[in-house]
Amino acid sequence: MKGSFNYFIDINSTMKTKGTIKSIQSSMVEIEFLDGQPAVHDMVVMEKDPAIQIEILQGAGKNTCYGLVYEGYEKISRGDIVISTGHAVEIPVGVELLGNVIDIFGNTMGGKKIETAEKLPLFRPSPSLEETIVPTKILETGIKAIDFFTPLLEGGKLGLFGGAGVGKTILLTEIIHNVVVLSGKKSTSVFTGVGERAREGQELYQSLKDSNVLGNVALLFGQMGESPAVRFRAALAGVTIAEYLRDMQKKNILFFIDNIFRYAQAGYELSTLMKAIPSEGGYQPTLMAEMADLHERLVSTKNGMMTTIETVFVPSDDLTDQAVQAIYPYLDSTIVLSRSVFQEGRFPALDILSSTSTGLIHTIAGEFHEQTVRKAQNVLKKALALDRIVFLVGESELSQEDRIIYKRAKLIKNYMTQPFFVSEGQTGRKGVYIPLVDTVKDVASILEGACDEYDHTLFAQQGTISSIKNLKKL
Repeated sequence: MKGSFNYFIDINSTMKTKGTIKSIQSSMVEIEFLDGQPAVHDMVVMEKDPAIQIEILQGAGKNTCYGLVYEGYEKISRGDIVISTGHAVEIPVGVELLGNVIDIFGNTMGGKKIETAEKLPLFRPSPSLEETIVPTKILETGIKAIDFFTPLLEGGKLGLFGGAGVGKTILLTEIIHNVVVLSGKKSTSVFTGVGERAREGQELYQSLKDSNVLGNVALLFGQMGESPAVRFRAALAGVTIAEYLRDMQKKNILFFIDNIFRYAQAGYELSTLMKAIPSEGGYQPTLMAEMADLHERLVSTKNGMMTTIETVFVPSDDLTDQAVQAIYPYLDSTIVLSRSVFQEGRFPALDILSSTSTGLIHTIAGEFHEQTVRKAQNVLKKALALDRIVFLVGESELSQEDRIIYKRAKLIKNYMTQPFFVSEGQTGRKGVYIPLVDTVKDVASILEGACDEYDHTLFAQQGTISSIKNLKKL
């Protein structure tokens, strides 16, 4: 077995509740208990092989329940005996996990078990309203488009929405680089990979190691190719580790998860195996509750701040997908990555008018920042309405006032692109970190007409306006 939770039980004990496997559906088994059932989320093990562990998921009928097999379901047969451990699902937690890449069992990449001083149950209540702290401060990322239009709040939640191949993971990796590596602070971070490629995890691990910040980061993966049970529980395992560091160690936590949609997808796979009647959108009927249980634990408390950044895969670029919509209510900032913007060659490919942040109020962002954003959004909205006219008859047919608006919109959109540190090897451009104060000042100057005489293409993939070389008037 690649990994397992350490439950020490006497399998010969007659005091333990025993059950019998009645049916097997991949990672889901149906178990019959004639002498009382274990509680939901309790762990049971196979009598013939205690390394095969099964989580009690829900009732399936009289004296029967569904069990979630983490690994080794191919070794299970009908009629096999299972024995209750008497414990809920627990995972190892502690500062010992920092600097390591682990699975949900606490094993490192090399298969070595990390011994920690404590374990915590995977399912825990969320903090009470009295304990929760509302985020009121912007956390800079050095990425112009994010900091200006959709600022991340320290202690808040940011979602990166996008379909396949529009740059979600690379944008998340750049945020990690800028916030964790460049900040110079000893930030404590937890990265949880759910259903993504092992290659991306390896690249992130190497990047953190080369930057000498790996010792402050715990990485947990339930990667693509793992059973749906492992992928489904990886998200909660990462949350539990982050909670321990926040509540027990009193640390401020940066929590990253890639990809939260895969959490919903794994739940859908398991729900299908349990023959549950799907909801209207085709997903599991428990989807909304599962998203609520996870996100309501990702909050800042009096013990420490927890800032969450998560990627959200959007199937078929459909933002109305039920799993995508289930995530929206829990986010303070939402970044929508657009395929059409990506195809235009602008990166990061933000759909500026579809992205939002609750931090864009004067009490958090400041009055100058807020007013500058509103003016920029107004220009972009007017330019969007002019796009069809320009497409049909050309920009020269616009009125003088409309030409100015259209030109400034192009300047703003190109200015919001920038080269990334994590893609220097692919693009050949050196990455840049832009302070928020410089971004706000530059956009204000564009809105005031200071750049009207410059070619908008000169602003693409650059830093601040003052750093652009060969800035010549038209």
